[in-house]
Amino acid sequence: MTKPSLPELLHAAVTAVGGTERPGQVAMAEAVEEAIDGGSHLLVQAGTGTGKSLGYLVPALAHGERVVVATATLALQRQLVERDLPRTVDALHPQLRRRPEFAMLKGRSNYLCLHRLHEGVPQDEEDGLFDQFEAAAPTSKLGQDLLRMRDWADETETGDRDDLTPGVSDRAWAQVSVSSRECLGATKCAYGAECFAESARERAKLSDVVVTNHALLAIDAIEGAPVLPQHEVLIVDEAHELVSRVTGVATGELTPGQVNRAVRRAAKLVNEKAADQLQTAAEGFERLMELALPGRLEEIPEDLGYALMALRDACRTVISAIGTTRDKSVQDEDAVRKQALASVESVHDVAERITNGSEWDVVWYERHEPRGGAAYRQSGASLRVAPMSVSGLLREKLFTDRSVVLTSATLKLGGDFNGVGASLGLAPEGTEGDDVPQWKGVDVGSPFDYRKQGILYVAKHLARPARDGDRGDMLDELTELIQAAGGRTLGLFSSMRAAQLAAEELRSRIPEYPILLQGEETLGELIKSFAADPGTCLFGTLSLWQGVDVPGPSCQLVVMDKIPFPRPDDPLMSARQKAVEEAGGNGFMAVAATHAALLMAQGAGRLVRASGDRGVVAVLDQRLATARYGSYLKASLPDFWFTTDRNQVRKSLAAIDAKARQTEAEGQPESD
Repeated sequence: MTKPSLPELLHAAVTAVGGTERPGQVAMAEAVEEAIDGGSHLLVQAGTGTGKSLGYLVPALAHGERVVVATATLALQRQLVERDLPRTVDALHPQLRRRPEFAMLKGRSNYLCLHRLHEGVPQDEEDGLFDQFEAAAPTSKLGQDLLRMRDWADETETGDRDDLTPGVSDRAWAQVSVSSRECLGATKCAYGAECFAESARERAKLSDVVVTNHALLAIDAIEGAPVLPQHEVLIVDEAHELVSRVTGVATGELTPGQVNRAVRRAAKLVNEKAADQLQTAAEGFERLMELALPGRLEEIPEDLGYALMALRDACRTVISAIGTTRDKSVQDEDAVRKQALASVESVHDVAERITNGSEWDVVWYERHEPRGGAAYRQSGASLRVAPMSVSGLLREKLFTDRSVVLTSATLKLGGDFNGVGASLGLAPEGTEGDDVPQWKGVDVGSPFDYRKQGILYVAKHLARPARDGDRGDMLDELTELIQAAGGRTLGLFSSMRAAQLAAEELRSRIPEYPILLQGEETLGELIKSFAADPGTCLFGTLSLWQGVDVPGPSCQLVVMDKIPFPRPDDPLMSARQKAVEEAGGNGFMAVAATHAALLMAQGAGRLVRASGDRGVVAVLDQRLATARYGSYLKASLPDFWFTTDRNQVRKSLAAIDAKARQTEAEGQPESD
């Protein structure tokens, strides 16, 4: 039997999911097939509505080797496992003559731990009793959540936190889950045979397609102990998020609360001398942290250096002592020991990393609003260390021994792929060399006609935004735009403070348009309320720039208060910028402008989500029209019709609003 062609397979899959084939999707599938067959790498930009998941799933399934698909958001993981993969596998089965298996795999702490659930958490004295179910009053929210999870454990097949609805707080979940360091191991655990995390790993080993998240992909790459099964093809969806997720996994943190927890957990397992040494080191560290001022530490101050060495050495002593003492009086000793070791090792590793010092690491103090109670964060300060860049790590760990496809609606910044390529450790496209990963960038476009469907408006007449300056003129402009649009506004702000101020001010100015504010309700609930009532506006910050999918008349105006450059005092971004400048490059363009371009492209992408959508993206920052870097940022956005005419944009918004009202009055969906 001849092998079915890619167009035949794609047609079958698209028909099965009830979609329509699009030229961009066909072009993407062909480019993915070529990359996989040639063992090369591909960056493919596919606009909203292209149907990109089928654009990579069909050629990957047809290839027949094991594929790992890594995504950034829970929503896309669910869509792949619950909708796209089952339908695609069914559709391709008659032609492929095989039925590829698929599975979801996440980090261990995402799964319910039966040992924790049944044996209780080895608790710290100040946290209450050993049995967390007795410690939490059944009437409290925590107690109710724990009892609900106990019932859920009997019926769930996956034990996956994301399958528990409604969800529970991080604090409640921490009572019934373990990190990979705290896990006893399947062979030593009384519940090893029923373990949800182990079952997920076994399913992944037997599957042709493994769906995971960027964080687990990063852990697999960084920690050297393979978590993912061997695979020949890696597909990274939502690839614009990868660098920040990998950076997050590679970032270490020390807080006084975390160190004191390690002291309490280890104290009952080691001799008095070792316990006292760790206690003394912890007190010295805590005293320093009380005086810590936020900002980068280009050199480690002498007193901090001594405190960290004392912590590192005390942790080493405790780790050795825990290994040599046994105490049968401790209830469930193995679990207590494992949890104590995990706590002490994580403190040791960060203290040692900062003490050793690397020119490739950035170290800084950060201050937080206290939250979560004494056991969770005793001081408002933390000491953090992160890699200056993850590009070398990604080049070495990601692009060897497999074909890698990276896809997103926003990979082409300022007109080409080289900016994103560089952040992933790739040399400029077309660079030849023995150990240079070969890749190509392909933009398959979008099914939407952006010039007809959207307007990009820059409020050129507004004063240039100053850091933390009064922006009364911006609030006046925002008020008028919302009134012209009849509500229907997604407000994307560069800081939470700016979003709160705007919400407060506009709630009193235009009470007829309800304003929802991020943080006042869960994100899911906010988006649901925003989509349900066209007169409503939703204001928020970072996660809204890329997490909102509201097609139709509820979102016809997307407003950005200003260009989202990183804060000048952001330690990691400013360190990266300085490093580029020292190497002779343009640090501002390579770091700050690239960061802003990516966020703006994502933010502008919230406007047109379907072929019937119409609206305006309004940037209330004159620099997009007047600064030299404005053209680079504009080239990263969808190709909307551009204007700086405030009267024209108000007329357009009023016309779009009138059309939407008419359609709503007639009770029919907007036509394409």
